[in-house]
Amino acid sequence: MKHRGDAENLISDEALLSGIAVGDERAVLIFVRRYQRRLFGLALGILGDAGLAEDVAQEAFIRILRHAAVFDARRGSVTSWALTITRNLAIDASRLRRAIPVAPSDWVFTNLVSSDIAPDDALVASDASSRLSVALGQLPIEQRRAVVLASLYGRTAAEIAVEESIPIGTAKSRIRLGMARLRVDVVVKETP
Repeated sequence: MKHRGDAENLISDEALLSGIAVGDERAVLIFVRRYQRRLFGLALGILGDAGLAEDVAQEAFIRILRHAAVFDARRGSVTSWALTITRNLAIDASRLRRAIPVAPSDWVFTNLVSSDIAPDDALVASDASSRLSVALGQLPIEQRRAVVLASLYGRTAAEIAVEESIPIGTAKSRIRLGMARLRVDVVVKETP
């Protein structure tokens, strides 16, 4: 005998979005059940505040449901689309909440990557986060700062340009070049 959850698991995310787009309340319920933990968990990880993370996850669901009809599977998976919406909302909420701007000279920039590779670290070098840390450490400091400000702190190229006192084109180039090098050092080298 199949349980209701088994039947729900057989429905693809794309089919659920199609159902949501035409007003199928069951599709909405299944989609929310399927994604509520992921969206809340992502928001909580970024914000560190359960109440605010709930608000962000709820807003993410509202946007997903509102824009279900325009989802394009050729541009990526439903999961990455939903998580991107949530991530962007969480970053926006974090910016609004931030009372004291974080200085680029804080611990992230000084302690993010050690130039020494300890033997214990070599054992976990296959781990993606270890590869990323090593790859970040190999970037020129200007690119590293731009990548960290953009990816960890959610800063735009314009904001980075102001903070670093550089032209916006230079900020964009640093982000692009740093990310390209990280892709090569982390993603390409991990594929067999």
